[in-house]
Amino acid sequence: MSKQLPSFLTITIVLLVLLSACQSKDEQRDMKDLTEFGVRYASAWSSQDPIAFASFYAENASFQINDGDPSIGRDAIAETARSFMASFPDMVVRLVELRQTKDDVEFHWHWTGTNTGPGGTGNAVDLVGYEQWTLDEDGLILKSHGNMDDAEYQRQLNADSGIIESEQ
Repeated sequence: MSKQLPSFLTITIVLLVLLSACQSKDEQRDMKDLTEFGVRYASAWSSQDPIAFASFYAENASFQINDGDPSIGRDAIAETARSFMASFPDMVVRLVELRQTKDDVEFHWHWTGTNTGPGGTGNAVDLVGYEQWTLDEDGLILKSHGNMDDAEYQRQLNADSGIIESEQ
């Protein structure tokens, strides 16, 4: 009996190690897939193609920036993206980091662009922030809540213009 116990323990330990290694590879693959998704998403933000950007969202998704009104549905999300793209024709969004939590993914970004679109100030912005994503079963964004420093955005947007918009 004493010889069987070490063998049983050894086999159990080996099996647990093998199972945890498989899970780790799955998690690595999931993170690799998410990172590729995040890179493509950032590229879509930078593309001046709001339809391509909106294609990362589920049909009934929501996209909200800070405490603003959410854009509900792929068409509304495309219109929100279109307004940013028109205002910042040289806009570049770059993935900084992805963080996966139990239920969500955080897409940390760096955004640069010059407000030269219609009615623009001509000022450059250089901001960092993140979006908190909830993904659906197909891997599309079901909910995105964007977070950025609005006061800093307004400061950069209106620098030297004498106009500072109040926070909404």
